[in-house]
Amino acid sequence: MDRSTSLDIEALKMTQEQYILAAQPNPLHQRTGSVCGTQVYPAVGIYGWRKRCLYFFILLLLVTMIVNLALTIWILKVMNFTPDGMGNLRVTKEGVRLEGVSEFLLPLYVKEIHSRRDSPLTLQSDRNVTVNARNDQGQLTGQLTVGNEGVVFSHSVETSHVRAEPFQDLKLESPTRTLTLEAPRGVEVSAGVGDFTASCRKDLLLQSSDGEIFLDANTIKLGNIPLGSAVDPLEGAPAGTTYTKQTVYELCACANGKLYLSPAEKGSTCQTTSNFCLWS
Repeated sequence: MDRSTSLDIEALKMTQEQYILAAQPNPLHQRTGSVCGTQVYPAVGIYGWRKRCLYFFILLLLVTMIVNLALTIWILKVMNFTPDGMGNLRVTKEGVRLEGVSEFLLPLYVKEIHSRRDSPLTLQSDRNVTVNARNDQGQLTGQLTVGNEGVVFSHSVETSHVRAEPFQDLKLESPTRTLTLEAPRGVEVSAGVGDFTASCRKDLLLQSSDGEIFLDANTIKLGNIPLGSAVDPLEGAPAGTTYTKQTVYELCACANGKLYLSPAEKGSTCQTTSNFCLWS
């Protein structure tokens, strides 16, 4: 076989292979074309409803970002955020400064609370205001409760002045315990316009360790004071003398401090009615 015959066979084989490749479905070959002998590939992208959905989600994301930015700016403006704090709250080198009316829903722990020098400090609650003092072990050592029944103290109170609001009554009361007023230099109780009333269930004790008890008033009335009876000065026994028509009496005091009335005469009759101190 000569050389030309072998070349024809090789050409025939190449033609068969090209035919087989051309007969097979090839997506790449189907989507490609040639322009002026140059291979051209089609553009790859998103078309149809996928493209519309993508644009919709991008638009929705953009609107959400704008709304969030607007809400953030609005909150910053309403809450009055500044580099020093927010709203009526200011953070200073000395601590936290709160101005205006504020409401606390949870416990507040602070070392000191005070107002400005030219304004009062007001604590307000719909029910009551309670202030507790505790020691290092957490035990309650003092309590102050301000409610509908007034001010209630669980322990002793030390103050220089206690007064009520104008045109209001001042009442110091201990329903179940003893009420004691003590001072190293004296206790002064005065009512400029109204009346002063002291009442108790058992004993009312007025005691001065070094000094005197001074009652200053236009009229001093002592009610329910017992009436002492006269005794025979020779026998020291009751003489049975009565003073049914007596209208003026003398106020006498026993050694134990009890007071009683004795009929008033030219001289003192306390000695003749001193048997009351023995019977009482």
